[in-house]
Amino acid sequence: MSNPSVATPITNTIKTARSQVLLKRMAKGLIMPLAGIAFFLLLWQLVAMNINTSLGQFPGPSQVFFQAGQLLDAHRQEREKAEQFIARQEIRNAERLAKNPDAVVKIRPYTGKPTFLDQIFTSLYTVLTGFAIATLIAVPLGILCGLSQSIYAAVNPIIQVFKPVSPLAWLPLVTMVVSAVYTSTDPLFSKSYLTSAVTVALCCLWPTVINTTVGVASLDKDLLNVSRVLRLSPLAHVQKIVLPAAVPMIFTGLRLSLATGWMVLIAAEMLSQNPGMGKFIWDEFQNGSSNSLGRIMVAVITIGLIGFALDRLMLQAQKLVSWDKNAVLR
Repeated sequence: MSNPSVATPITNTIKTARSQVLLKRMAKGLIMPLAGIAFFLLLWQLVAMNINTSLGQFPGPSQVFFQAGQLLDAHRQEREKAEQFIARQEIRNAERLAKNPDAVVKIRPYTGKPTFLDQIFTSLYTVLTGFAIATLIAVPLGILCGLSQSIYAAVNPIIQVFKPVSPLAWLPLVTMVVSAVYTSTDPLFSKSYLTSAVTVALCCLWPTVINTTVGVASLDKDLLNVSRVLRLSPLAHVQKIVLPAAVPMIFTGLRLSLATGWMVLIAAEMLSQNPGMGKFIWDEFQNGSSNSLGRIMVAVITIGLIGFALDRLMLQAQKLVSWDKNAVLR
């Protein structure tokens, strides 16, 4: 039989140790981040109180939170107007059909000003389009460069020349090319959207190309020997050996490309007037009202949060496709 006088202190010690471990995990994962955010908000408020601009005092956290609520309210009001606009047309069409069953009726789309949430979705759609185009080009090109020293020697000078080029330098060229090539009388996409997406794609290419090349070129020699022993075809070699081994480096490139594309997009939308987050910031800056600074700060914080969320999604995707399911997400 166990001795209660001995078992009780041991049990209490185990519980205390578990509580300390749990507290340390909470401190690292929750308490310290919250403390950092609280300190940042306090510092922001103190700095904002001492900055006066031509549009008034620089907005603090409370003013930015208020403007975020205003933008959400404006979105709800705009959606209500759109629903009422469609409902009125449906009523008129029903009355026309009641009088004349053969009458031709149609529903005109609501053409109101895009709201802040509409512009967020426009930016996401645009950046993902540019990112997808860049990925379809960069990953195969990186694999070829990693597998062949000759191809790498031919492509590397081009990469090194165009990699540091600013998106602001690409934008005028892309604008002229899109205007010259995309001349449809009934365009499926707007020119501003295509200009922004292509500019994003041009700036997204290089991180993925470089990291994919490094990942493929640094393939373990044992894996190469396995491929030779099994006499795999070139396509099977890439599918079975190269891609699984290079996934971590490929996704590192994809994460960098997506982050780059998201930053590039804002500048591209400002200049191309694509109705996204960049245009929202530019319009508020040009508007110059007392609410403009607060709304710009709402956009800045939203851009940061979306960028963080996109990076987390890429990490989750890497974990899903990687052979190492125990990879730690950072």
